Amino acid sequence: MLLQTKQLCKQFGGVYALKNINFEIAEGEIHGLVGENGAGKSTLIKILTGVYSLDSGEIYWNGDTAQIYDPQRSRNIGINVIHQDRHLIPAFNGIENIYLGLKYEKKLGFMVDWAKMKKRVEEVILDLGIEIDLTFPASKLTPPQRTLLEIVRAMMTECKLLILDEPTASLTDKEAEMLFETIGKLQSRGTAILYVTHRMDEIFRLTNRITVFKNGEMIKTVNTTDVNKDKIISMMTDNWVSEKIEGSANFGRIILSVKNIASKDKVVKDASFEVHSGEILGIFGLGGSGRTELLECVYGYRPMTAGSVVLEGKLIEKGSPSSSIENGMVLICEDRRGMALITSLSVKQNTVLSKIDSYARFGIVNETMEKEDTLEKISALNIKTEGPDQTVLQLSGGNQQKVVFAKALLSSPKVFLCDEPTQAVDVMTRHEIHKLLREKADEGNAVVFVSSDLKEILEISDSVQVIANGRTKELLKNNSLTAEQVLSCCYED
Repeated sequence: MLLQTKQLCKQFGGVYALKNINFEIAEGEIHGLVGENGAGKSTLIKILTGVYSLDSGEIYWNGDTAQIYDPQRSRNIGINVIHQDRHLIPAFNGIENIYLGLKYEKKLGFMVDWAKMKKRVEEVILDLGIEIDLTFPASKLTPPQRTLLEIVRAMMTECKLLILDEPTASLTDKEAEMLFETIGKLQSRGTAILYVTHRMDEIFRLTNRITVFKNGEMIKTVNTTDVNKDKIISMMTDNWVSEKIEGSANFGRIILSVKNIASKDKVVKDASFEVHSGEILGIFGLGGSGRTELLECVYGYRPMTAGSVVLEGKLIEKGSPSSSIENGMVLICEDRRGMALITSLSVKQNTVLSKIDSYARFGIVNETMEKEDTLEKISALNIKTEGPDQTVLQLSGGNQQKVVFAKALLSSPKVFLCDEPTQAVDVMTRHEIHKLLREKADEGNAVVFVSSDLKEILEISDSVQVIANGRTKELLKNNSLTAEQVLSCCYED
């Protein structure tokens, strides 16, 4: 075996994050690792990559005991990882980010040889079949482009085990196919892949074996061909089964009307839509269609040069995030760590951010009220946390996303703008988010739901607004609507 762990344990605050894990992966194997958020998947990854130390147990690499005491040691023996939360420096361009942690090429013994470094990166990109502009800083790249950049960085060294943690989150089908081709090439070279995702179709398409984690324990490892999706989910969730949540077909008045929006950066060229009370409107488009940018314009985060936003009959002039919140509109953004949360702060401090001014009087903050409101949201959203004072960074991805929703709900919004709200969360959390949004719609609110997952759009939306090349196109009623019908609109000239 390439990698083995024996009786591996890790605790935080006296609670086991991993308990007696006996895991293995063979050379050239694609091994799926699944489990709910908080099951221990990310903790295992961080131990294998030297971010966390293990409390007890052993790690074996090619049959020999391995001491992985820091990330550099992990890379040196041949382990690379693409984390769920991308590790890039926003101001660095593609080449600078790709060479993070790598030795710079030199000329004349002391000068950085940027030309040689660029050539080497371009060779790797060409071999992987990836298209990306290396001159752009990471801050200007889309989430899919950032993922591709990290894949290139991982492939710059001799990689024997590549760990992919939610690699296709926010990727379009085409971009995902490019990744799958790359994985196939790596496997043919003998590289092992540890594939961590909540997307079951990818697990069954790509992997040879699947290991299930639950509550920090390893439940079982099975051959992929011996099980089906329902069996895996039952092992993860104690036989929990998701059901589609139906909404009412009788909508109320128009709550949000967006007409002929154009963004200053020209990503959004001419976009219009309306969403009613009680409605969940899905917005779907391919990569680069402007779906995220459209929501940012409506919310007031991205500058507009044309168009109007009318919220409950009131024209929003000079829109901004603060004015949107004041007028009852919130954005659940795609990048929760970069834009929605301050991960070094506590659950309470993040939750109350949306209405922090309301807790202060005469310069004195009412911390008791802050705590009461936070505890109410923790209970209502079933956030798994030690308490309101636990830092958000210590929570699993799914529970971090619930904190994002807690913050949004605290402002009592009438309109929810949701951009990839279930990205990288487990099946139960995804269902809980869908149920929450449907409940909010049924209460008379309006929901705009953007996702790169067309199946999810069809699962939750009452109507689907297609967007392509920055322009809204057909509005499709979701009555027996098929993926083919939606995609045909996306690809029309």
